[in-house]
Amino acid sequence: MPYISVTALSHVGLVREHNEDSLVIGPWTLCGTVTDNPQTLLFPLGRPLVVAVADGLGGQPAGEVASALVVRRLASLGTSLDGDQRIRDALDLCNQELYAAADGEPELATMGTTVAGALVLPETWVTFNVGDSRVYAAGEEGLRQVSVDDSPPPPPGRRTTSAVTQTLGGSRLFQDIEPHVSVTALAGADRYLLCSDGLTDPVPDEDIDAVLRVHDDGRAAFELWKAAIEAGGPDNITLALVRIGE
Repeated sequence: MPYISVTALSHVGLVREHNEDSLVIGPWTLCGTVTDNPQTLLFPLGRPLVVAVADGLGGQPAGEVASALVVRRLASLGTSLDGDQRIRDALDLCNQELYAAADGEPELATMGTTVAGALVLPETWVTFNVGDSRVYAAGEEGLRQVSVDDSPPPPPGRRTTSAVTQTLGGSRLFQDIEPHVSVTALAGADRYLLCSDGLTDPVPDEDIDAVLRVHDDGRAAFELWKAAIEAGGPDNITLALVRIGE
């Protein structure tokens, strides 16, 4: 019977004082905490399953509140997320709820978050993101980014930038969003990586690809975390490996 395997972890890194990342896997959420080891969950392929990483905006208040609000809303919508338009509507709702939660609350003003994830349906995979957290497809042909970064070109001589051009929430005045959403056919043995920039900023794509080529999901998740830590662990590290198995 076809199934969906999700192996995930979340870690504060070596520099940040606390974890502002959050994660949703179907009805299960992990918000602002740390996993000691990669955790694997299995689901039958059939009912809609949403998996997403939300990265609260650093340098602004209550990033952990914003990311938790988004993943908990996605979890609560559950199997009603049965197509790409439902995902667009859900992200619009999350954006509106972030601004509503911050209204009249000075400690929450300008809180915001990125989000990157996937909706797994019986025959299709729906990728979505707002911000610079990422979704990759990992296959024999190599690692391929399938999300779209909302960020300006990096400065000369640098591979990445911490600036973002679109987030959920993140400003005092309400800003509409234009989520990036794409739909592809689902095939057996497909494997995807969803992650915050705590992984992709310090670890180049070619190093991520090398890890995924030689390790199974649990070991790969650990080795990716280890690579980010050995590169300085400058930010919170959250990742999920999603695999379709038979």
